[in-house]
Parts: sequence; structure tokens; C-alpha cells
Amino acid sequence: MSRIGKHPVPVPTGVDVAVNGQILTAKGKLGQLSLTLIDDIAATLDEGKVVIKPRHADSKRGKVMWATSRTLVANMVKGVSEGFTVNLEINGVGYRAAVQGSDLVLQLGYSHDVTYPIPAGITIKAERPTAISVSGADRQKVGQVAAEIRQFRKPEPYKGKGIKYSTETLLRKEGKKK
Repeated sequence: MSRIGKHPVPVPTGVDVAVNGQILTAKGKLGQLSLTLIDDIAATLDEGKVVIKPRHADSKRGKVMWATSRTLVANMVKGVSEGFTVNLEINGVGYRAAVQGSDLVLQLGYSHDVTYPIPAGITIKAERPTAISVSGADRQKVGQVAAEIRQFRKPEPYKGKGIKYSTETLLRKEGKKK
């Protein structure tokens, strides 16, 4: 039995969850998300909780995807009620970020500014010129956008210049000796 999958997903107040066959839809103050479950997984709504179970006890794929499906549903419910945020830090002389209209403009030491169009459903804020906050309801999309922004200038190990996650710790190298 799955340790994670056996726990039902609590639905907070203000969130509407609907199960229509294999399509599960959650609607909250931050938007609406839907998830299509595989055929080996069954979802039911029971007393304000979403219960995920494999359809057949002997289905190997159902056992494998049980906890994964439960986690996807939990992320969906949390996303439409609270949302997800990833914070990025920019280190380096002259490196800065600014939001201009629907674009994120990054100055990262290249001969040109890097312009990143902000996708739909994602909110990007530049609190300071060296701090970026990526937030939205879809956890996968928020993480993907943060990874794409970090990819423009990864942190290097000698001086730590570049874009890094705020929770990331860099292993610094010593450099040359005379």
C-alpha cells in the first residue's frame, strides 16, 4: 500500500473540486486547473476530501501511479488556493532585472539585454534589481519558468556570478594560486 497515496487530499474552503470521469477540475481564487488521471486510477470526492485509489488491486501501473496522482491533485488544490512561488537572486556587477510590460528584461553582462516574455498564468515581480519572484497556480509551470530564467546565466563557481535560486547553496572553488 502506498504511504503517500493512502492519505486523502483535504479541500480548503473557497476551492471547488469536481470529478467528471477521469478529469479532475479545481477552481479557486487564483484560477482553474484540471488534471486527466490515467485509467488505472479512480478519484472520488468524499466529505470535502479527494480520495485517490487504484481501480484494481492487482494493477501494477495503478500501484505505481497512485502516489504520483495523489501528489498532482494535492499540488493542484494548493495551487488554486495559495499558489506557488520561486525566488531567484542575481549576483554580479551590473547584473539586474526589470519587468517592462509583459516582458522580463535581464541585463546579465552580455552585449545585449535578454528579453523573456512572461507566459500566461505566471506573475513575475522584480522586487529589487537583483531579486526576481516567479509565482502562479501551476507548480510545474512556475518551476519551468524559473529554470528557464536561471538558464540565461547559471551561477559560476569562482565568484558566484549569475542567477541562482534563493534556496540554492553554491560550492565555491578557490581559483588559481601564484
